[in-house]
Amino acid sequence: MAASADPQRIVIENCSIATVDAQDTEYASGYIVVAGNRIESVGAGKAPEGLTGVVRRIDGTGHLATPGLVNTHHHFYQWITRGLATDHNLFNWLVALYPTWARIDEPMARAAAQGSLAMLARGGVTTAMDHHYVFPQGSGDLSGAIIGAAREMGVRFTLARGSMDRSEKDGGLPPDFAVETLEGALAATEATIDAHHDASFDAMTQIAVAPCSPFSVSTELMRQGAELARRKGVRLHTHGSETVEEEQFCKELFGMGPTDYFESTGWLGDDVWMAHCVHMNDSDIAAFARTGTGVAHCPSSNARLAAGIARVPDMLAAGVPVGLGVDGTASNESGELHTELRNALLINRLGAHREAALNARQALRLGTFGGAQVLGRADQIGSLEAGKLADLVLWKLDTLAHSSIADPVTALIFGAAAPVTLSLVDGKPVVEGNHLTTVDEDAIARVTRDEARRLAQIAAGA
Repeated sequence: MAASADPQRIVIENCSIATVDAQDTEYASGYIVVAGNRIESVGAGKAPEGLTGVVRRIDGTGHLATPGLVNTHHHFYQWITRGLATDHNLFNWLVALYPTWARIDEPMARAAAQGSLAMLARGGVTTAMDHHYVFPQGSGDLSGAIIGAAREMGVRFTLARGSMDRSEKDGGLPPDFAVETLEGALAATEATIDAHHDASFDAMTQIAVAPCSPFSVSTELMRQGAELARRKGVRLHTHGSETVEEEQFCKELFGMGPTDYFESTGWLGDDVWMAHCVHMNDSDIAAFARTGTGVAHCPSSNARLAAGIARVPDMLAAGVPVGLGVDGTASNESGELHTELRNALLINRLGAHREAALNARQALRLGTFGGAQVLGRADQIGSLEAGKLADLVLWKLDTLAHSSIADPVTALIFGAAAPVTLSLVDGKPVVEGNHLTTVDEDAIARVTRDEARRLAQIAAGA
């Protein structure tokens, strides 16, 4: 909904500002005026005089304002299986956990989404996404439960409606009863798009088509999934090039590596983004750059599962759109995206480019504008500019944790996780004083604990 002729305004003043616009404009002390659900103006010094309809003035002294963080890859359902299989690589981890995941139901999916979203929002995420691909037979309306949790939280949200049709009997990893048929997956995905996708500028809910991965999905589901997405005008998402084992699997099964396989099935393009992309050669990176295919970089999960170090500096140099992802909380138990800003910078410095791999401002861009690019929403979110949606965060940097770091962006990225004093989504507060405003955190903690126990009991008795 566009801002009205005489909207209510929120004025934030006296804060440092990192706009993350095309010029990386920053203000040591500046202001932001929010009018309705849009950013009206951003600049140095005090806000303009004579503003009407001001319902709130915020003194941002000691704070850094940035665009809200954008999460580009997650699996919410894994919130209720955290802390398991902690010393496994990807394939062994999947084999260990699929029998449990295959028994989730609607209340579990809703509780897990609530827990995942709460941690994301508390840590400055204003746009979340979930790649949900486990739909056990008779489990209820899992997509509706996840979308409902996001609406309740008040965050902007993309549900990547996943699917699997390659089970154990077909040489895949998931149990037979945890996958869908080709026809069932495509029909359910299209129904989810029709029921929930909003293509408007200020959409709060969008849907993407998201078959899980080459080793859990048939080639026909990949091809027809791409056709469905383009017919409906939505984006495409999947896992790609995460491990050496995946590359070997693709070569053995398809006679080509993951990137060539994706291209052969219609899965490269500026409407596609892939999670991980750890094992990419120069040709793979060039193909992504040529086609505008995006990447969700998940540094903590890549380390947790010993997948390797993605070539993020080379991707950025080639012009590949790159954002950050938490990944599922069974492979990143903290579930917080703001810690990924730091981890992206530090882990990439262990790679070939060493200290020149990423700097603080590049890391911030990955978590904001880069994520907006990957989700196809760079015109709407990801930077603090007049006319964009009012999704922003005020980080508190005047405590002991950051007291001797002069540069606020360096403090945010290199320092300890900063508290969130205020997070606005669509111009509305979702976090105030480091606490969620829209939901009861303690109640979510209780229900997620209960559902985790229930799932464990069901899996143990199966």
